[in-house]
Amino acid sequence: MAADHFVVDNSVVMSWCFKDETNNYADKILDRLIEEAAVVPSVWPLEVANVLLAAERQRRLSESDSIRFLTLLSQLPITVEHERPEIMKDLLALGRENDLSSYDASYLNLAMKKGLPLATLDNKLIKAAGRVNVPVLSA
Repeated sequence: MAADHFVVDNSVVMSWCFKDETNNYADKILDRLIEEAAVVPSVWPLEVANVLLAAERQRRLSESDSIRFLTLLSQLPITVEHERPEIMKDLLALGRENDLSSYDASYLNLAMKKGLPLATLDNKLIKAAGRVNVPVLSA
């Protein structure tokens, strides 16, 4: 994969959806998608849908807001990387070693395997990336 790619985690992506979660870092990552492309693990669509469902149930979003956000996401250069079932051993090891959920470990694992930097707002993931020498994109 080219140097103009990076892994983006759901903490960044979902901050684009909620006005009260906007921040400079996430905005800069979104701006990068004009010239660069992002890669996400196969768990990403499930995470996005889950956050949207929870937000609808909490009345933070309407159904039409969720559909609008998904439409916007579909227009961004984000590619879902499909992994083989054997990845579970790697995710368990990364999760254990770095106190991460399997979901967060999947973003870190993808960045490691592809040799790509990681865009995240998650402090545990930032620390874990430092431990395994995965660069974290700065704002």
